[in-house]
Amino acid sequence: MADQDQGLVDADPYDPGDGSLPVFRWKQAGHANLATRRQLRDMGLRPGGQEPVARIECRGGRRFAWLYRIDLSKPKLPMTLAKEAALDMRWPSARRAVPVAGATSTASR
Repeated sequence: MADQDQGLVDADPYDPGDGSLPVFRWKQAGHANLATRRQLRDMGLRPGGQEPVARIECRGGRRFAWLYRIDLSKPKLPMTLAKEAALDMRWPSARRAVPVAGATSTASR
């Protein structure tokens, strides 16, 4: 049995071979099963403790985002009452109604 395992190699399709993560340029990732944290959040998912498998760069490498596998992602945790109360305490102005642009005030001067 040990003789049969000698020819097997554990190949990771995302590993460039030198131990570093693959780097994609902007709009060149082309992998349908990879997403950034923001893209995962929009899908209702979170990385769930997994390590990033790639990196996407833009602006000559000055800005980047980690890419995660979608199939290993977990569902986003629901908002609890305690979390909502903490957000209300921290960001009360974000909950206020924002005036519509172009609306005129009816208050007399």
